[in-house]
Amino acid sequence: MKAYQTHRFSASKIVTKFFILICVFTANHVAAQTVIEKIVQEETKNSQLQKLAHELLDGIGPRLVGTPQMKKANDWAVDKYASWGISARNEQWGEWKGWERGITHIDMLSPRVKSLEGTQLSWSPSTKGKAVKAEIVIIPDLSDSLAFVNWLPTVKGKFVMISMNQPTGRPDDNWQQFATKESFDKLKKERTELTDAWRKRLSKTGHSSRMLPIILEKAGALGILTNNWSNGFGVDKIFNAYTTKIPTVDIALEDYGTLYRLVESGDNPIISIQTDSKDLGTVPNFNTIAEIKGTEKPDEYVMLSAHFDSWDAGQGATDNGTGTLTMMEAMRILKLVYPNPKRTILVGHWGSEEQGLNGSRAFVEDHPEVVSKLQALFNQDNGTGRIVNISGQGFKYAGEFISRWLAAVPSNMKDSIKTTFPGTPGGGGSDYASFVAVGAPGFSLGALNWSYFNYTWHTNRDTYDKIIFDDLKNNAMLTAILVYMACEDNATFPRDKVDLGNNKLTGQPILWPAQVKAMRKGPIAPTN
Repeated sequence: MKAYQTHRFSASKIVTKFFILICVFTANHVAAQTVIEKIVQEETKNSQLQKLAHELLDGIGPRLVGTPQMKKANDWAVDKYASWGISARNEQWGEWKGWERGITHIDMLSPRVKSLEGTQLSWSPSTKGKAVKAEIVIIPDLSDSLAFVNWLPTVKGKFVMISMNQPTGRPDDNWQQFATKESFDKLKKERTELTDAWRKRLSKTGHSSRMLPIILEKAGALGILTNNWSNGFGVDKIFNAYTTKIPTVDIALEDYGTLYRLVESGDNPIISIQTDSKDLGTVPNFNTIAEIKGTEKPDEYVMLSAHFDSWDAGQGATDNGTGTLTMMEAMRILKLVYPNPKRTILVGHWGSEEQGLNGSRAFVEDHPEVVSKLQALFNQDNGTGRIVNISGQGFKYAGEFISRWLAAVPSNMKDSIKTTFPGTPGGGGSDYASFVAVGAPGFSLGALNWSYFNYTWHTNRDTYDKIIFDDLKNNAMLTAILVYMACEDNATFPRDKVDLGNNKLTGQPILWPAQVKAMRKGPIAPTN
């Protein structure tokens, strides 16, 4: 009888424990569902994305490293987080050339009068408040570098065109839609030949494309004319100038082609250029970091990540205003519906990504206490589209963890997401790579293209009107849910790496990307 009672008592204890586990699991599941439902409800009914986009993109504008607009954006983000009850700070990572863009006027005065579409490149010198008028010359096709040296004195007092004249201003998809196959094939052949010939023409000067403007400046040229067409209607990519005394401008394909043909035909066009800008010396530059402190594991971290800086010919809307807005909106929502996270939630709005991931690389160097206890980092930086790709970045158990976190995401968000596990580690491209390089779990939230690379990436048309706010809302909700699930996970993300195998061409082992140190002061002058 006693044995029977003991057995019955043991069985009763097992049933009780099982029942308790079921209750705990059910309670946790219900709690998770409640938080996720609140995330979706808040974004659906009370999205702040358009308001934030207007304030950042229309009010402050583009955020080139070293400009007052970049610092103004840093301060705006800190104030915005404070208004949501979130602690935030600006953290200096380095110094950069200070510069502020002013107006650009480019006009053709002869053989007819026409205002031209164009803009000065970032960090271009000004014309000191007055317009500069001159004829134009094209870099000639010379035999070698000695011939170039002999030709060089002829640029004195003139503008110099250093870009190829494109054979068409229509993008390839337009040709594919309307042209005959023979016509399109002919265009592609002509374009390839012209591109190869132009590359050889420049190489025979003996100077790199970065050094050439400097050499022309030293020879007495009054300005450098370029066209960096982005293979779409009306779009150019706008990067930085290398000259230090004379303006470097990008002229739109249509007007650049007009000038080029006029020079070739001997019509000797005269143009006038006025570029106003301010050289502000060397200025400090910052990352903006915001934090929601964890309760149970405050020394472990889940991070949101997006670079804050941009090139400055447009508004920096899809590169990377949209990533910035996604992370800010996710933080706002998390503070409302999940104010006491298990792990500490951080967001990094990085500076100088465009010059080599400098802000995030500096953070990795400066904060080993965060990097060593990082549960996961989610980075977004490729346009306005819905998130549709997530790679495990070469971490052996990424599939187990990310799949578990994604399981909580509503099907209308996750069904279109393609996952690749374990994937391969990203060596660059955006700020998650700064963390992956030191073996910390950083993940890229890859978005739909929306003609990103042709029409908005680093272009003069990267503006507010290109944002797809429905997709951005999706991304803010998805990011908030992933952060919540990563915070709540009882398991710590393991850092085991997969064997990357051998390079098929060399047979040598493929190595994990190496850590690259942040460039703490810039820009660095180019060399051959």
